[in-house]
Amino acid sequence: MYAIIDCDNCFVSCERVFRPDLIGKPVCVLSNNDGCVVARSNEAKALGIKAGLPYYQLKERFPNDEVTVFSSNYELYGDITDRVMSLVRKASPTFYRYSIDEGFCDMAGMENYDLKKWGEDLSAFIWKATRMPVSIGIASTKTLAKMASHYAKHYKGYNHCCMIGTEEQRIKALERYEIEEVWGIGRRYAARLQGMGVKTAFEFANQDESWVRAYLNNVVAIRTWKELNSIDCIPMEEMSKKKSICTSRSFPGMVSDIETLRTSISNFAARCAEKLRKQESVAQTVSVFIDTNHFREDLPQYWNMAEERLLTPSNSTLQIVQTATRCMERIFRQGYSYKRAGVIVMGICPDSGIQTNFIDYNKERFEKLKRIDEILDKINREYGSEKIVLASQQYTAKGGKGKAGVFKDSIKHDFRSPCYTTRWSDIPEAT
Repeated sequence: MYAIIDCDNCFVSCERVFRPDLIGKPVCVLSNNDGCVVARSNEAKALGIKAGLPYYQLKERFPNDEVTVFSSNYELYGDITDRVMSLVRKASPTFYRYSIDEGFCDMAGMENYDLKKWGEDLSAFIWKATRMPVSIGIASTKTLAKMASHYAKHYKGYNHCCMIGTEEQRIKALERYEIEEVWGIGRRYAARLQGMGVKTAFEFANQDESWVRAYLNNVVAIRTWKELNSIDCIPMEEMSKKKSICTSRSFPGMVSDIETLRTSISNFAARCAEKLRKQESVAQTVSVFIDTNHFREDLPQYWNMAEERLLTPSNSTLQIVQTATRCMERIFRQGYSYKRAGVIVMGICPDSGIQTNFIDYNKERFEKLKRIDEILDKINREYGSEKIVLASQQYTAKGGKGKAGVFKDSIKHDFRSPCYTTRWSDIPEAT
C-alpha cells in the first residue's frame, strides 16, 4: 500500500498559518511580479476566480478588497512545507518527496495497522504541529492513492484521509472520477479519450491494454492504465527526482539589450545547476527560451528556443551557465522587447556512474569544477542564497550596479508577507 500526503491549497494555507483571521475568507496568491493568480483558497474558487487570472482583472472584479491578495513568498512556503514533510517522514517507514507540497509513503511493514486511522491521526497531528491542512490518500498503487487524496480533499466525510482498500471501493472511485483529473493523463490525451467516448477513469481502466497501446502509444498512459487496474508499476525512486528542471521568470519591465538578458539567463542556469546538485543528479541537455510580451499588440512579437546537448552530463554551474549563454546568443534578436525567459535542463540522471565522453572529458578539470561547486554551495548555504556567484550573474547594465541580483530584487511583490520562520527581522512579536 502507498500513501500520498498533499498540502491543501498549499500557498494559501502557508499564508494563513500566521494569518488565522483569513481562514474561511477568499485568498489568492500571485505569481512573480504580481502578474496573475497561481493559488486560490476554496472561498476564492467559489467566487469563480480561475488560476491564471491576471491581477489587474482580479482588481477590476473585486475593487473593494473582498479578496485578500499575497505576492509569492517561496522562502516561507518552502520552510513550512519542509516542516510538514519532516513530520510525515518520521511517521512512515519509507518516504519520498514528490514536490513542494506532496510526498509519497511506502507502507510496507504496516500491513497490520489500521491505515485509515493512521492517516486521520497523522493529518490531525500535522495540523496541531504546523497549522497546515493536509489530505491523505491510501491505495495499492500510487495513481489510485493520488485519486484517493482527491476525494479526501473534496469530501469532509473522509476526515482528511480516504483509503481505497477493496475492489468495490476501487470501482466506485473510478466511476466517479473524470478522465481529465487522472494523474498521468495530460490535457491532450484527455481530449483524445473524451472524443472516443472515454469520459471517466473507470471507462479508461476497462479498456484492453492492446487498445491503450494502439490509440495512445505512450509509456506514461500505459503505466497509468495498469495502476488504475491495481498493477503497481511506477518505481518509487521516480517520485523523488525530477526528470527536467525549469527556472524561468517574467521580467518586471522590458529587456531589450543582450547584456541584461545574458545576466538573467546566467542566473536561471545557475539555479538549475544548484537544483541538480541538491538532488544528486546531472543533466544531458540545456535549453533556453526567450519571449516578448504578447499582451502588447503594439510591439513586434518574437519567441524562440535553442538547446545544446552536453557531451558529458553535468551539474557544474560554470558549464551549464556557459552552455545556456551560448544558446541564448544564438536566438537573441535585436529590436525586440523581451518580457520572459527561462532555462530548462533535461535528460536528468543520477550523478553516480556518469557516462563520460573522451572528446571533452578531462579528469583534472572535472575535479576542479566539482570543488568549485562544493565551495559555492557551502558558502551560499551557510551565509545566504547567492552570496557567491559567477561574474556573469552580476547585473551591471543600466545604472552600473554591480551587486548580484539587483534586477532580480526589483521584482514586483507589493503584497508579500514577512518571512516569519527564516529571517530574524521578520519573527512575529507577541504584544
